[in-house]
Amino acid sequence: MPTREQILAASAGWVAVLLNVVPGLGAGYLYQRRWKAYWITSLLATTWFVAGAVLGQNADAAAETQNQLVGLIGLLTLAGVTAAEAGLAVKKVRAALN
Repeated sequence: MPTREQILAASAGWVAVLLNVVPGLGAGYLYQRRWKAYWITSLLATTWFVAGAVLGQNADAAAETQNQLVGLIGLLTLAGVTAAEAGLAVKKVRAALN
């Protein structure tokens, strides 16, 4: 049975990066079978959605547009950070195995 590091090293880093960016929310971690990273990302995204909903209550139309932009920027930042981390994790484990 392959180890966690062997599975990660065998994964295509670009696929994990793409899956973390395009659908977002840590889908690349599912591909890499990195469950802890996936659940942390899911928790962060859920917290961001809930915070946006709570803070956006009773907002007027002008503030609503700004709130949506802040929410989008936050999720894009989360996708960018997780994508970079997923790619670096593959690079790091491959270097350690060689």
